Amino acid sequence: MAVATVAVVAALSVAALAVGNRSRHATPPVHALGSVGAANGSRREGRTNVYAYTTKLRADVAVDLARVYVPSGISNVVTIIDPATKQIVGTFPSDGTPQHIVPSYDMRTLWILNNKGDTVVPIDARTGRVGNQISVNDPYNLYFTPDGAAAIVIAELHSRLDFRDPHTMALEQSVTIPRCRGMNHADYSADGAYMLLTCEYSGSLAKIDMKSRSVVGYMRLTSPPGRSHALMRMPDHSLSQSMPQDIRLSPDGTRFYVADMMQGGVYVIDGAALREIGFIPTGVGAHSITPSRDGTRLYVANRGSIRINGTPHGQGSVSVLDASSGTVVATWPIPGGGSPDMGNLTANGKELWLSGRFDSEVYVLNTTTGHLITRIPVAPGPHGLTVWPQPGRFSLGHTGNMR
Repeated sequence: MAVATVAVVAALSVAALAVGNRSRHATPPVHALGSVGAANGSRREGRTNVYAYTTKLRADVAVDLARVYVPSGISNVVTIIDPATKQIVGTFPSDGTPQHIVPSYDMRTLWILNNKGDTVVPIDARTGRVGNQISVNDPYNLYFTPDGAAAIVIAELHSRLDFRDPHTMALEQSVTIPRCRGMNHADYSADGAYMLLTCEYSGSLAKIDMKSRSVVGYMRLTSPPGRSHALMRMPDHSLSQSMPQDIRLSPDGTRFYVADMMQGGVYVIDGAALREIGFIPTGVGAHSITPSRDGTRLYVANRGSIRINGTPHGQGSVSVLDASSGTVVATWPIPGGGSPDMGNLTANGKELWLSGRFDSEVYVLNTTTGHLITRIPVAPGPHGLTVWPQPGRFSLGHTGNMR
């Protein structure tokens, strides 16, 4: 496909713009949802569960090397941990600020994203062998279209989505979204028709139609419901009251949960109408969201600081949300303080692994009791770690958004 560039200018037409409004209800009602098709979810007790297939390892994935890969952007190092022994079994350099390690759509490659180095590096998921780097501009994060036809590189610095060949990373099309400053995380509607993208520095969300690959809506998170009513200076020198981070679709496919680091909680978003329908306070620096294997709970990592560059031993914790009601059913503080950031569950769902962003460590928590099993020292600046192997049929990207 020839390279095409689609510039989405700031002055979106009113017809294409959806601006969010807040309801006064803390949590939205749960509505039964019909099946959205085998490609996206499975009906269970009259309701769709988009994570229904993330309970069992695919046969070819089950024999992959079991490892946890931890990128440390400050140190330009990837640390390799054996998840069974919790011991470090290797390290290797990865120049250019490695941010995340992302499973490919077909789950055969784990991509290291060297954000400032403008490269991605493949790891063979079966053997752990590290391949040759590929030039890719500004790869902060990486997702895949729901049909697997394209990789989507989130070029944060340039407010741009780059659609690329999912195997060679050859550029196919770019979509520039100037109003989405600090773009970083995304998820899809249950039918894969659209993507919601978080814009950290803008304090907003952008809605992308996947068929046309164009922006069809935009909303600012303008009514601070949480801890902070102050404006904070962003890295691009703008001011914002909200800092949306990770975003995940609810298991029943009816709404999105958006972690907001500045507000210390999770916005509840009606993606179809593009409006706020609730807010759930969790903890200081709400950052990442990980669904449980059965889709009944969401683990929200609270990084312990509202600052992009926080300090060690903050008020780090993990909040456990009931995925149906949106209520917090448990909070697990990191003993002695910490900074839980990004990560994932083990294949059986019994352990939650998270990077300690400001504490140069990795946390392993028991998902039944919330007990901190261990903390593993790693190189400074650990970020988007990946636990492998993961169950599911395919990966939509990030550190393992499986379906």
